[in-house]
Amino acid sequence: MEQIYLETAKVLKAISDPKRLRIVDMLSCGELCACKILEAFHITQPTLSHDMRILIESKIVNDRREGKNIFYSLNKEYIGVVEQTLHNIFTEKKDCICVSDISNC
Repeated sequence: MEQIYLETAKVLKAISDPKRLRIVDMLSCGELCACKILEAFHITQPTLSHDMRILIESKIVNDRREGKNIFYSLNKEYIGVVEQTLHNIFTEKKDCICVSDISNC
């Protein structure tokens, strides 16, 4: 379970930045070229690359190269896993950590 917490925290940290959260929102409409994302912000290409690397490393964004262009899309399969994980964390269940870890208080 500890690994699940670490991976989920990495995703939450990645989207805790308002700019990266906006990028994720933009990608919810479909795949975008880096140039289109850059147009929406007043940032440099290296800054965008840094933000995209964080989103890719957190597994919520995929990238693909086509010639000189890089296209980004949401990793919807992994986002589904994260959504389910968050649901499980926020929901009480019979084998919940809140029952097993604090019952000795």
